[in-house]
Amino acid sequence: QGKYTFADGLEYKDKKWHYCDGYDRRFYTEICSGLKPPGISQLTNLDPPKKIPEGCYDCGDGFYNPETRVIVDYKLRFLRNADDDEHEWIIRTCRKAWDETIEREPKP
Repeated sequence: QGKYTFADGLEYKDKKWHYCDGYDRRFYTEICSGLKPPGISQLTNLDPPKKIPEGCYDCGDGFYNPETRVIVDYKLRFLRNADDDEHEWIIRTCRKAWDETIEREPKP
């Protein structure tokens, strides 16, 4: 019994849960406040997003340093060490502090 409300005000529902279900990719803040104009992407539910420390990833509950394999919260306090599975998931999935340019071969 009871209910769970996330820090941003989103209330969890056990049945008919439509948030982040694969069909609607909006963040909760976008659902509440609307989408930004074309060309201005919202990268996280928090807008503007937190600045990721150099060499690190934003893993949802803090920052991850792949060199030390340590996750700290957003106030840079220790949370946990990442095991191999979490490490692989973070480097494959999460937003990183740096941009990468990917060049594509032009179509002939």
